[in-house]
Amino acid sequence: MLPNILTYDDLAELRLTRHQLDGMLTAGEYERVAPGTFHRVGLVDDTTVALMAVARRKPLATLCLVTALSLYDLTDEIPSRTDVAIPRGSHPSTVFNTPIAWHSFDRATFAIGRREHPLSDGLSIGIYSPERTIVDLFRLRHSLGSDLAIASLRRWLGREGSSPATILDLACSFKGARASLQSALEILL
Repeated sequence: MLPNILTYDDLAELRLTRHQLDGMLTAGEYERVAPGTFHRVGLVDDTTVALMAVARRKPLATLCLVTALSLYDLTDEIPSRTDVAIPRGSHPSTVFNTPIAWHSFDRATFAIGRREHPLSDGLSIGIYSPERTIVDLFRLRHSLGSDLAIASLRRWLGREGSSPATILDLACSFKGARASLQSALEILL
């Protein structure tokens, strides 16, 4: 049985030729999702397929900002694109059929709050924790707006187990995040 995501690098291991792959593409069994990356047609939605391709090509890629908020149900906003962070200095991947907004985050703090989000076929992609996501919103409020940051913080505070001390400690690792986050917490609490 062939995997749902294939790359040119997989062909030799699977004992397939490019000619056989071309035949599967022509027959509509597989479809190109990114340069050199193909997926079995009809198994998952386009966004999941794109994230699977990103995960294969960029193992450090991490869902962030509005996309992460949406997955954690910390916003009612429906993302118009998928927000993906990569370490500063990395190059984004080309992905077809799904709009992706690439963000470059500092390598020194990139792994803070990062966990795995399962996709399909045993693949996963990184995702920032709810706390890290909120810290990033406060850190980037000049471009994303304060309203989104405050609304997500308010929603997070309403959840069982949320700890203002924990999120403030996390904010200390990011320049410019703690002061604005602390001000918002003082108003909301």
